[in-house]
Amino acid sequence: MSKIVLHLYIAGQTPRAERAINTLRHMIEHDLAEYECELTIIDVLADPQQAENQKILATPTLIKSSPPPYRRVIGDLSSVADLLNVLNLPPRA
Repeated sequence: MSKIVLHLYIAGQTPRAERAINTLRHMIEHDLAEYECELTIIDVLADPQQAENQKILATPTLIKSSPPPYRRVIGDLSSVADLLNVLNLPPRA
């Protein structure tokens, strides 16, 4: 599998944003440990142009740009199992 590229869009350092970041880091470190992963966190309050370019209307929003298919998840990012399924990523073997 090619490198997994994820972009997380948040609006400030809120408890919801922190939960999303922690869930994604856990997923990468434990469930996707055997794959090369890149996670970029974009605060739309600090960089509104990025949000506009990607048409981000709500946060948190997670985008998987690689490998195909492209996926976008908006809102609740608390379940690793649900994220793996929606993002079409294989769970840890």
